[in-house]
Amino acid sequence: MTSELVPPHPRNPGDAWVFADDGSKYWGRFGAAGLLAVDPRRGVLLQHRALWSHFGGTWGLPGGARHEGESAVDGAIREASEEAAVDPDAVRSRFSHTLDLGVWSYVTVVADVVAPFEPRVADPESLEIRWVPLDDIGALPLHPGFGRMWPSLQRDLTFRPVLLVDMANVVGSRPDGWWKDRAGAAERLGAQLHRLAALGVSARALDLPQSHWWPEVVAVLEGQANGAALDATDRLRLIRAETDGDSRIVDEVSRLAAGVGASGITVVTSDQALRARVEALGAQTRGAGWLLDLLD
Repeated sequence: MTSELVPPHPRNPGDAWVFADDGSKYWGRFGAAGLLAVDPRRGVLLQHRALWSHFGGTWGLPGGARHEGESAVDGAIREASEEAAVDPDAVRSRFSHTLDLGVWSYVTVVADVVAPFEPRVADPESLEIRWVPLDDIGALPLHPGFGRMWPSLQRDLTFRPVLLVDMANVVGSRPDGWWKDRAGAAERLGAQLHRLAALGVSARALDLPQSHWWPEVVAVLEGQANGAALDATDRLRLIRAETDGDSRIVDEVSRLAAGVGASGITVVTSDQALRARVEALGAQTRGAGWLLDLLD
């Protein structure tokens, strides 16, 4: 996060101090954001902050002031690209934490590295940019804000929630003529799930820690809906059940539980019998109305 600008430096309306009533000051008129890029082989990407910067000489996240109207994810990735040459297409957000002080907020965006890239010092705000193994982070002189957050962030780095959607049940909960065209109704719901997968879900809605999550969304289709023209993405996976969808969902919960753990699985269905079956495996459940409220 920038503090004192070293001329010449491109100015943006967001590049300004915000002062709290107690006299403390925070950088970023529209708040700030930082990126915690996580590479399974190399650790996390940290910035050794320039000596002239706020808390200079400490280690923290590449990040800085958000632009007006800019999302936290976009701001964090833009700043990391400007400061550490992070390739925006090489990272995918997994969860975020928001520190909201009222007059100012800072969003830590945790993102998985999905394609290898080589970071480097890209502007005067860094002494060094380095991949740091998780076990070595505690030995560094950390930026106070990052130091306070690191134990919580580290705790959740291995957690990968999954949102498993009973498409037939959710489609059937809306009286929109779905029975006339089951594949078309599944396509409409699928388009909404694509958007939800990209935007993510509040941690509170999923009873999870942190502030926001981008779970893997898994849509389970069955019967005539298997003919729906839907494409999978890196955030939305499709399962086309060859027999009944309920049994396929139970099988998928069992398979996922062996990997991510059942506590990370949320099954969306209003079918009481199916809910009982997956809850017996340790998954949590939400009704169709819960999902439709998120999609509206």
